[in-house]
Amino acid sequence: MSSSVNINGRMVGDGNPAYIIAEMSANHAGSIERALELIHAAKEAGADCVKIQTYTPDTMTIDCSNEYFQIEKGTWEGENLYSLYQKAYTPWEWQAQLRDEAAKVGIDFLSTPFDRTSVDFLEELGVRFYKIASFELVDIPLLEYIASRNKPIIMSTGMGTLEEIHEAVEAIYSTGNRQLALMKCSSAYPARVEEMNLGTIGDLKARFDIPVGLSDHSMGAFSAATAVALGANIIEKHFCISRAIKNPDSGFSMEPDEFRDMVNQVREVERAIGTVIYGVSAQEESNACFRRSLFVVKDIVAGEAFTPENVRSIRPAYGLKPKYYKDVLGRKARRDLRRGTPLTFDAVDGMEASES
Repeated sequence: MSSSVNINGRMVGDGNPAYIIAEMSANHAGSIERALELIHAAKEAGADCVKIQTYTPDTMTIDCSNEYFQIEKGTWEGENLYSLYQKAYTPWEWQAQLRDEAAKVGIDFLSTPFDRTSVDFLEELGVRFYKIASFELVDIPLLEYIASRNKPIIMSTGMGTLEEIHEAVEAIYSTGNRQLALMKCSSAYPARVEEMNLGTIGDLKARFDIPVGLSDHSMGAFSAATAVALGANIIEKHFCISRAIKNPDSGFSMEPDEFRDMVNQVREVERAIGTVIYGVSAQEESNACFRRSLFVVKDIVAGEAFTPENVRSIRPAYGLKPKYYKDVLGRKARRDLRRGTPLTFDAVDGMEASES
Protein backbone atom coordinates (compact mmCIF):
# COMPACT_ATOMS: atom_id res chain seq x y z
CA MET A 1 0.00 0.00 0.00
CA SER A 2 1.43 3.37 -1.03
CA SER A 3 1.78 6.24 1.41
CA SER A 4 -0.82 9.02 1.67
CA VAL A 5 -0.69 12.78 1.19
CA ASN A 6 -2.66 15.28 3.25
CA ILE A 7 -4.52 17.54 0.82
CA ASN A 8 -6.10 20.42 2.68
CA GLY A 9 -6.95 18.22 5.66
CA ARG A 10 -8.01 15.20 3.63
CA MET A 11 -5.90 12.06 3.33
CA VAL A 12 -5.40 11.03 -0.28
CA GLY A 13 -4.04 7.56 -0.94
CA ASP A 14 -4.92 3.88 -0.74
CA GLY A 15 -7.82 3.13 1.57
CA ASN A 16 -9.37 6.56 0.99
CA PRO A 17 -11.93 7.71 -1.59
CA ALA A 18 -10.47 9.06 -4.83
CA TYR A 19 -9.90 12.81 -4.78
CA ILE A 20 -11.71 14.32 -7.77
CA ILE A 21 -10.54 17.55 -9.39
CA ALA A 22 -12.58 19.64 -11.83
CA GLU A 23 -10.14 21.50 -14.08
CA MET A 24 -11.64 24.83 -15.17
CA SER A 25 -8.69 25.86 -17.35
CA ALA A 26 -9.94 28.03 -20.23
CA ASN A 27 -13.60 27.07 -19.85
CA HIS A 28 -14.47 30.42 -18.27
CA ALA A 29 -14.12 31.70 -21.88
CA GLY A 30 -13.09 35.14 -20.66
CA SER A 31 -15.98 35.67 -18.23
CA ILE A 32 -15.50 35.87 -14.46
CA GLU A 33 -19.23 35.28 -14.02
CA ARG A 34 -18.84 31.99 -15.86
CA ALA A 35 -15.77 31.14 -13.77
CA LEU A 36 -17.81 31.64 -10.61
CA GLU A 37 -20.64 29.57 -12.09
CA LEU A 38 -18.16 26.78 -12.83
CA ILE A 39 -17.12 26.65 -9.16
CA HIS A 40 -20.72 26.14 -8.06
CA ALA A 41 -21.36 23.61 -10.83
CA ALA A 42 -18.23 21.63 -9.90
CA LYS A 43 -19.36 21.41 -6.29
CA GLU A 44 -22.85 20.28 -7.33
CA ALA A 45 -21.37 17.69 -9.70
CA GLY A 46 -19.46 16.04 -6.84
CA ALA A 47 -15.95 17.40 -7.35
CA ASP A 48 -13.70 17.70 -4.29
CA CYS A 49 -11.61 20.45 -5.86
CA VAL A 50 -11.80 23.07 -8.59
CA LYS A 51 -8.55 23.91 -10.37
CA ILE A 52 -7.42 26.90 -12.36
CA GLN A 53 -4.12 27.79 -14.04
CA THR A 54 -1.95 30.75 -13.10
CA TYR A 55 0.03 32.21 -15.99
CA THR A 56 -0.04 35.00 -18.54
CA PRO A 57 1.00 34.72 -22.17
CA ASP A 58 4.25 36.46 -21.25
CA THR A 59 5.08 34.08 -18.39
CA MET A 60 4.39 31.11 -20.67
CA THR A 61 6.17 32.10 -23.89
CA ILE A 62 7.12 35.14 -26.02
CA ASP A 63 5.11 37.00 -28.60
CA CYS A 64 6.79 35.66 -31.71
CA SER A 65 5.36 34.54 -35.01
CA ASN A 66 8.23 32.52 -36.47
CA GLU A 67 7.73 28.82 -37.20
CA TYR A 68 8.82 27.61 -33.76
CA PHE A 69 5.78 29.21 -32.15
CA GLN A 70 3.14 27.93 -34.57
CA ILE A 71 1.03 24.87 -33.70
CA GLU A 72 0.99 22.64 -36.76
CA LYS A 73 -1.42 19.88 -35.76
CA GLY A 74 -3.82 18.67 -33.08
CA THR A 75 -6.66 20.43 -31.29
CA TRP A 76 -5.03 23.85 -31.61
CA GLU A 77 -3.74 23.48 -35.17
CA GLY A 78 -3.02 26.84 -36.80
CA GLU A 79 -2.71 28.73 -33.51
CA ASN A 80 0.24 30.79 -32.40
CA LEU A 81 1.36 29.91 -28.86
CA TYR A 82 1.17 33.46 -27.56
CA SER A 83 -2.29 34.11 -28.96
CA LEU A 84 -3.52 30.73 -27.67
CA TYR A 85 -2.44 31.54 -24.12
CA GLN A 86 -3.96 35.00 -24.47
CA LYS A 87 -7.32 33.33 -25.13
CA ALA A 88 -6.95 30.67 -22.46
CA TYR A 89 -5.41 32.31 -19.39
CA THR A 90 -7.29 33.12 -16.19
CA PRO A 91 -6.71 36.79 -15.29
CA TRP A 92 -4.77 37.06 -12.05
CA GLU A 93 -7.07 39.79 -10.74
CA TRP A 94 -9.90 37.22 -10.70
CA GLN A 95 -8.13 34.61 -8.69
CA ALA A 96 -8.65 35.90 -5.15
CA GLN A 97 -12.38 36.12 -5.84
CA LEU A 98 -12.38 32.59 -7.27
CA ARG A 99 -10.51 31.32 -4.19
CA ASP A 100 -13.06 33.00 -1.90
CA GLU A 101 -16.01 31.64 -3.88
CA ALA A 102 -14.59 28.12 -3.63
CA ALA A 103 -14.26 28.50 0.14
CA LYS A 104 -17.82 29.83 0.30
CA VAL A 105 -19.31 26.79 -1.47
CA GLY A 106 -17.04 24.30 0.33
CA ILE A 107 -14.78 23.03 -2.43
CA ASP A 108 -10.97 22.99 -2.45
CA PHE A 109 -9.19 25.53 -4.64
CA LEU A 110 -6.06 24.59 -6.57
CA SER A 111 -3.92 26.15 -9.25
CA THR A 112 -1.07 25.21 -11.55
CA PRO A 113 1.78 27.75 -11.59
CA PHE A 114 4.03 27.94 -14.65
CA ASP A 115 6.88 30.13 -13.48
CA ARG A 116 8.33 31.70 -10.32
CA THR A 117 6.16 34.80 -10.48
CA SER A 118 3.01 32.69 -10.52
CA VAL A 119 4.27 30.67 -7.54
CA ASP A 120 4.91 33.91 -5.63
CA PHE A 121 1.45 35.17 -6.56
CA LEU A 122 -0.20 31.95 -5.38
CA GLU A 123 1.75 32.09 -2.13
CA GLU A 124 0.29 35.55 -1.50
CA LEU A 125 -3.09 34.08 -2.35
CA GLY A 126 -2.58 31.47 0.37
CA VAL A 127 -3.00 28.31 -1.70
CA ARG A 128 -2.73 25.11 0.33
CA PHE A 129 -1.20 22.87 -2.36
CA TYR A 130 0.06 22.92 -5.94
CA LYS A 131 -0.46 21.15 -9.25
CA ILE A 132 2.39 20.74 -11.73
CA ALA A 133 1.48 20.25 -15.38
CA SER A 134 2.99 17.52 -17.54
CA PHE A 135 4.73 20.00 -19.82
CA GLU A 136 6.61 21.47 -16.82
CA LEU A 137 7.83 18.06 -15.60
CA VAL A 138 11.23 18.75 -17.12
CA ASP A 139 11.62 22.27 -15.63
CA ILE A 140 13.71 21.15 -12.67
CA PRO A 141 14.43 24.68 -11.34
CA LEU A 142 10.69 25.42 -11.30
CA LEU A 143 9.92 22.13 -9.54
CA GLU A 144 12.49 22.90 -6.87
CA TYR A 145 11.06 26.38 -6.38
CA ILE A 146 7.50 25.05 -5.99
CA ALA A 147 8.66 22.28 -3.65
CA SER A 148 10.54 24.78 -1.49
CA ARG A 149 7.17 26.22 -0.45
CA ASN A 150 6.80 22.95 1.50
CA LYS A 151 3.22 22.31 0.43
CA PRO A 152 1.68 19.17 -1.06
CA ILE A 153 2.21 18.74 -4.79
CA ILE A 154 0.25 16.81 -7.41
CA MET A 155 2.47 16.35 -10.47
CA SER A 156 1.37 15.08 -13.89
CA THR A 157 3.78 12.88 -15.84
CA GLY A 158 2.47 13.07 -19.42
CA MET A 159 5.20 12.48 -22.02
CA GLY A 160 7.69 11.79 -19.23
CA THR A 161 10.23 9.02 -19.60
CA LEU A 162 10.91 7.00 -16.48
CA GLU A 163 14.24 8.81 -16.16
CA GLU A 164 12.56 12.22 -16.39
CA ILE A 165 9.97 11.25 -13.79
CA HIS A 166 12.72 10.07 -11.44
CA GLU A 167 14.60 13.34 -11.95
CA ALA A 168 11.47 15.37 -11.21
CA VAL A 169 10.64 13.38 -8.08
CA GLU A 170 14.21 13.67 -6.82
CA ALA A 171 14.21 17.42 -7.47
CA ILE A 172 11.17 17.79 -5.25
CA TYR A 173 12.53 15.46 -2.58
CA SER A 174 15.86 17.31 -2.57
CA THR A 175 14.13 20.28 -0.95
CA GLY A 176 12.97 18.11 1.94
CA ASN A 177 9.39 18.15 0.66
CA ARG A 178 8.02 14.61 0.34
CA GLN A 179 4.35 15.58 0.09
CA LEU A 180 3.94 14.33 -3.46
CA ALA A 181 1.41 12.52 -5.62
CA LEU A 182 1.91 11.63 -9.28
CA MET A 183 -0.64 11.62 -12.10
CA LYS A 184 -0.62 9.28 -15.08
CA CYS A 185 -1.48 11.46 -18.05
CA SER A 186 -1.76 11.23 -21.80
CA SER A 187 -0.89 14.74 -23.02
CA ALA A 188 -3.15 14.63 -26.06
CA TYR A 189 -6.36 16.63 -26.31
CA PRO A 190 -8.53 14.62 -26.43
CA ALA A 191 -6.61 11.46 -25.58
CA ARG A 192 -7.47 8.21 -27.36
CA VAL A 193 -8.53 5.36 -25.08
CA GLU A 194 -6.04 2.96 -26.66
CA GLU A 195 -3.21 5.31 -25.69
CA MET A 196 -4.22 5.76 -22.05
CA ASN A 197 -2.08 2.83 -20.80
CA LEU A 198 -3.73 2.85 -17.41
CA GLY A 199 -1.60 -0.08 -16.26
CA THR A 200 1.13 2.51 -15.70
CA ILE A 201 -0.75 3.66 -12.59
CA GLY A 202 0.13 0.49 -10.68
CA ASP A 203 3.71 0.60 -11.91
CA LEU A 204 4.17 4.20 -10.72
CA LYS A 205 2.76 3.27 -7.31
CA ALA A 206 5.11 0.31 -7.02
CA ARG A 207 8.15 2.33 -8.09
CA PHE A 208 7.60 5.45 -6.00
CA ASP A 209 5.40 4.27 -3.11
CA ILE A 210 3.25 7.41 -3.26
CA PRO A 211 -0.34 8.14 -4.31
CA VAL A 212 -0.93 8.06 -8.06
CA GLY A 213 -3.90 9.38 -10.00
CA LEU A 214 -5.10 10.01 -13.53
CA SER A 215 -5.19 13.35 -15.31
CA ASP A 216 -7.75 12.29 -17.88
CA HIS A 217 -8.11 13.99 -21.25
CA SER A 218 -10.11 11.18 -22.85
CA MET A 219 -13.81 11.57 -23.54
CA GLY A 220 -16.38 10.03 -21.23
CA ALA A 221 -16.12 8.44 -17.79
CA PHE A 222 -14.76 5.02 -18.74
CA SER A 223 -11.07 5.75 -18.26
CA ALA A 224 -11.59 7.49 -14.91
CA ALA A 225 -13.70 4.68 -13.46
CA THR A 226 -11.27 2.06 -14.78
CA ALA A 227 -8.33 3.96 -13.31
CA VAL A 228 -9.93 3.90 -9.86
CA ALA A 229 -10.49 0.17 -10.23
CA LEU A 230 -6.75 -0.10 -10.95
CA GLY A 231 -5.86 1.87 -7.82
CA ALA A 232 -5.92 5.54 -8.86
CA ASN A 233 -6.14 7.85 -5.85
CA ILE A 234 -6.90 11.09 -7.74
CA ILE A 235 -8.96 11.88 -10.83
CA GLU A 236 -8.64 15.15 -12.75
CA LYS A 237 -11.00 16.04 -15.59
CA HIS A 238 -11.53 19.23 -17.58
CA PHE A 239 -14.89 20.75 -16.70
CA CYS A 240 -17.15 23.17 -18.57
CA ILE A 241 -20.68 24.53 -18.37
CA SER A 242 -21.27 23.59 -22.01
CA ARG A 243 -19.07 22.52 -24.88
CA ALA A 244 -21.15 24.92 -26.99
CA ILE A 245 -19.27 27.77 -25.25
CA LYS A 246 -16.19 27.60 -27.44
CA ASN A 247 -12.72 28.11 -25.99
CA PRO A 248 -9.36 26.31 -26.30
CA ASP A 249 -10.39 23.54 -23.86
CA SER A 250 -14.11 23.09 -24.50
CA GLY A 251 -13.77 20.28 -27.02
CA PHE A 252 -12.37 17.79 -24.48
CA SER A 253 -14.16 18.96 -21.32
CA MET A 254 -17.04 17.38 -19.40
CA GLU A 255 -20.35 19.12 -18.91
CA PRO A 256 -21.90 19.06 -15.39
CA ASP A 257 -24.23 16.10 -15.97
CA GLU A 258 -21.39 14.09 -17.51
CA PHE A 259 -19.05 14.97 -14.66
CA ARG A 260 -21.67 14.00 -12.09
CA ASP A 261 -22.15 10.66 -13.86
CA MET A 262 -18.38 10.10 -13.77
CA VAL A 263 -18.27 10.84 -10.04
CA ASN A 264 -21.12 8.40 -9.48
CA GLN A 265 -19.32 5.72 -11.49
CA VAL A 266 -16.11 6.28 -9.52
CA ARG A 267 -17.97 5.98 -6.22
CA GLU A 268 -19.73 2.82 -7.43
CA VAL A 269 -16.37 1.32 -8.35
CA GLU A 270 -15.05 2.16 -4.89
CA ARG A 271 -18.06 0.50 -3.26
CA ALA A 272 -17.56 -2.56 -5.45
CA ILE A 273 -13.85 -2.76 -4.55
CA GLY A 274 -14.72 -2.64 -0.84
CA THR A 275 -12.28 -4.41 1.45
CA VAL A 276 -10.64 -7.82 1.52
CA ILE A 277 -13.19 -10.19 3.04
CA TYR A 278 -13.78 -13.95 3.05
CA GLY A 279 -16.74 -16.00 4.15
CA VAL A 280 -20.45 -15.21 4.08
CA SER A 281 -21.31 -11.53 3.66
CA ALA A 282 -24.41 -10.00 5.21
CA GLN A 283 -26.19 -10.02 1.86
CA GLU A 284 -25.23 -13.64 1.19
CA GLU A 285 -26.38 -14.86 4.60
CA SER A 286 -29.92 -15.70 3.50
CA ASN A 287 -28.54 -17.85 0.67
CA ALA A 288 -25.94 -19.71 2.72
CA CYS A 289 -28.48 -22.46 3.43
CA PHE A 290 -28.41 -23.42 -0.24
CA ARG A 291 -24.85 -24.71 -0.12
CA ARG A 292 -24.33 -28.49 -0.19
CA SER A 293 -24.26 -30.82 2.82
CA LEU A 294 -24.72 -34.53 3.63
CA PHE A 295 -28.30 -35.82 3.64
CA VAL A 296 -29.90 -39.20 4.10
CA VAL A 297 -31.43 -40.01 0.71
CA LYS A 298 -32.81 -43.45 1.58
CA ASP A 299 -34.36 -44.69 4.85
CA ILE A 300 -31.71 -46.12 7.21
CA VAL A 301 -32.26 -48.30 10.29
CA ALA A 302 -30.09 -48.16 13.40
CA GLY A 303 -26.88 -50.16 12.90
CA GLU A 304 -27.01 -49.98 9.11
CA ALA A 305 -23.86 -48.76 7.35
CA PHE A 306 -23.73 -45.50 5.45
CA THR A 307 -23.16 -46.03 1.72
CA PRO A 308 -23.18 -43.95 -1.47
CA GLU A 309 -26.74 -45.21 -2.00
CA ASN A 310 -28.16 -43.84 1.26
CA VAL A 311 -26.02 -40.70 1.82
CA ARG A 312 -25.31 -37.96 -0.70
CA SER A 313 -23.94 -34.43 -0.85
CA ILE A 314 -26.90 -32.30 -1.95
CA ARG A 315 -28.46 -28.93 -1.35
CA PRO A 316 -29.44 -27.49 1.21
CA ALA A 317 -26.78 -27.00 3.88
CA TYR A 318 -28.37 -28.31 7.08
CA GLY A 319 -26.23 -31.43 7.36
CA LEU A 320 -22.52 -32.17 7.78
CA LYS A 321 -20.15 -30.46 5.37
CA PRO A 322 -19.36 -32.57 2.29
CA LYS A 323 -15.74 -32.85 3.41
CA TYR A 324 -16.91 -35.54 5.91
CA TYR A 325 -18.39 -37.75 3.19
CA LYS A 326 -15.49 -40.22 3.06
CA ASP A 327 -15.33 -40.35 6.87
CA VAL A 328 -19.04 -41.23 7.08
CA LEU A 329 -19.01 -44.04 4.52
CA GLY A 330 -18.77 -47.46 6.18
CA ARG A 331 -19.72 -46.19 9.63
CA LYS A 332 -23.04 -47.21 11.17
CA ALA A 333 -26.14 -45.23 12.05
CA ARG A 334 -26.78 -44.73 15.77
CA ARG A 335 -30.54 -44.50 15.17
CA ASP A 336 -33.19 -44.83 12.51
CA LEU A 337 -32.92 -42.07 9.91
CA ARG A 338 -35.61 -41.18 7.40
CA ARG A 339 -35.01 -40.07 3.83
CA GLY A 340 -34.54 -36.28 3.69
CA THR A 341 -32.89 -36.05 7.14
CA PRO A 342 -29.73 -33.92 7.37
CA LEU A 343 -26.87 -36.06 8.59
CA THR A 344 -25.28 -34.86 11.84
CA PHE A 345 -22.38 -36.03 13.97
CA ASP A 346 -24.63 -37.50 16.64
CA ALA A 347 -26.23 -39.83 14.08
CA VAL A 348 -22.92 -41.42 13.01
CA ASP A 349 -21.28 -44.05 15.15
CA GLY A 350 -17.71 -43.18 16.08
CA MET A 351 -17.88 -39.51 15.04
CA GLU A 352 -17.89 -36.55 17.37
CA ALA A 353 -18.51 -32.85 16.78
CA SER A 354 -14.98 -32.16 17.98
CA GLU A 355 -13.72 -33.62 14.70
CA SER A 356 -14.89 -30.46 12.87
